[in-house]
Amino acid sequence: MSAPLIRADGLCKRYPVLGHAGDRVHALWDMVRGRPPQRQVVVLDGVSFEVHAGQSLAIIGENGAGKSTLLKLVTGVLTPSAGSITTRGSIGALIELGAGFHPEYSGRENVRMAAALHGLDDAELARRLPEIEAFADIGAYIDEPVKHYSTGMVVRLGFAVIAAVRPALLITDEILSVGDESFQRKCTRWIDEYLAGGGTLLLVSHSMYHVQKLCRQALWLHEGRIEKHGDVFDVCQQYLAWHESRQRDPNGEATAPVQSGGYEIESVAGAPPQDAPAQYLEQGASLLHEVVLRAPAGVAPVLMCGWVRADGTPVYGLSSEMAQVAGEPLGDDRFRFRLHFDALPLLPGSYQLRTHVLDAEALRLFCTSERSIVIQGATRELGVVRLPHRWLGPDEAP
Repeated sequence: MSAPLIRADGLCKRYPVLGHAGDRVHALWDMVRGRPPQRQVVVLDGVSFEVHAGQSLAIIGENGAGKSTLLKLVTGVLTPSAGSITTRGSIGALIELGAGFHPEYSGRENVRMAAALHGLDDAELARRLPEIEAFADIGAYIDEPVKHYSTGMVVRLGFAVIAAVRPALLITDEILSVGDESFQRKCTRWIDEYLAGGGTLLLVSHSMYHVQKLCRQALWLHEGRIEKHGDVFDVCQQYLAWHESRQRDPNGEATAPVQSGGYEIESVAGAPPQDAPAQYLEQGASLLHEVVLRAPAGVAPVLMCGWVRADGTPVYGLSSEMAQVAGEPLGDDRFRFRLHFDALPLLPGSYQLRTHVLDAEALRLFCTSERSIVIQGATRELGVVRLPHRWLGPDEAP
């Protein structure tokens, strides 16, 4: 196997505590005496991992876990307090709004400087400049000083440079969330194509959906240490379960949808009316969930479905995009999805089957519908689902 593009070995980052009067003096005195500050806050502690060419790694964790600090160590913005970080190959980083742009220079001048830093000569830049301008799509503002730009325009320009350069390694955090919806869609499509072409991605995000969509591996940071590192689905599921254990919604309320954009749930076949009693099913019964969605411009939306227990505990969820299933076009901007659960393993109790409609890139949630279902049956088993099992006799092999 070739050498990794990123190798972190025992990476640590500590800062002196400077919250009280005299802390700076004490920290300076410790530095003069050649010893570490006596009072320190540990941001990262013993972080080790590798990223090889063609891999996609997500860094997840709660606020303050050390994610952004880790990205800054990888890109050389910060130096580690202990351990080492090595990188190779060209790197494109979008980790801080406006980083690398001079506010007094125009967008075009900043593009020239950024291109030079990425190793593009004048001839190559001249060839790619129309592509950069088209991707950024900021019009005449390209010749205005960057200090006149909105936050979204700065992100547009920065990502346009990265898209034209196509670095061996792309590093980005939540900075793309400040862009408008159309630009987020453009960036998502570009990252999909970049990864399909063999690109390497290091991503920080709080969106588990996009983490699982874009990345194959995940690293969960908790209080500066690696809590879990491995397959993206395994890590995300443990991370979400940890969040569920910390704070449960006592009302079990669904995420508030955005009521705009022309995305609607037209019908859910088999669901009882909104004010009718719940649908009753026997334990182990099958269920057909047929949904008709509306979407503007005839572009198929994304359907997400999730089972939730009456107390709000998530049970199971899936999406049409992850399953690579496109809705059946019915005409008039309508799409039908048919989902069949062959034999529900749910234990008796009250549940809700929630249906969500998102845009084609799954960036926005627009509408939610709930289907109340009661599973009936006589059992002394406990929990939410029934796992297939059998009791073994003393001499019986498994």
